[in-house]
Amino acid sequence: MTTALITGSTAGIGAAFARRLAADGHDLVLVARDAKRLREQATELHDRHGIEAEVLPADLSADKGIETVADRLGDRKNPVDLLINNAGFGNKGRYLEVSMADELTMLKVHCEAVLRLTSAAAGAMRERGRGGVVNVASVAAFVPRGTYGASKAWVVQFTQGAARDLAGTGVRLMVLCPGFVRTEFHQRAGMGTDNIPGWMWLDADKLVAAALADLARGKSLSIPDPRYKALMGLVKVTPRGLLGGVTSRTGRKYGPQ
Repeated sequence: MTTALITGSTAGIGAAFARRLAADGHDLVLVARDAKRLREQATELHDRHGIEAEVLPADLSADKGIETVADRLGDRKNPVDLLINNAGFGNKGRYLEVSMADELTMLKVHCEAVLRLTSAAAGAMRERGRGGVVNVASVAAFVPRGTYGASKAWVVQFTQGAARDLAGTGVRLMVLCPGFVRTEFHQRAGMGTDNIPGWMWLDADKLVAAALADLARGKSLSIPDPRYKALMGLVKVTPRGLLGGVTSRTGRKYGPQ
């Protein structure tokens, strides 16, 4: 039996990963800020699937929280075989409307925490000759759209570059780029969702199933839905000047900044 560590495990995509991996028989290390919700989640998954679920409260916007999770990932006696870097959030407001403190917090969670936790996990995995890391980004990474998209673009470039560097070691790295998923993401950021077309929404459980299948195939990039794959294909051939205007307008209407 293997162990998976999931950050941002109590809601949305993280919770979907926890459900699927527990159902597949993996023990879990559940990471989020809310200790009460973590304990409730761990109890439910243990009772339903008979797996062991360890609770690890940590705030990844703070050095102490990152260090706590990194230490657990580096534990050679209780190894983690799969890391899901899922924790993240969005800020409501355009560039210069969001405080610098909030912008830096986003970079801390989306970039620094992902770098440090991936490094802690991959180092231990390389010693064992096996393991996997899934870093959750967004299709926003592929369009010029503010700090959120820029931070997710970093996750894409970092993960794919690290995957190449670790080729042949037994450690697989993949970046997951979903579109709109019904989670607590927009609610926490104070963003309305009524104006988002129904066809743009993805089911978290189906998304996770597709992502794990892509990881098993050895992919370093997963866009787990034909609709968004088609949209990203259009993005590749659209002139950057035109793309910037379109994404600016749609971003203000639909997405995080």
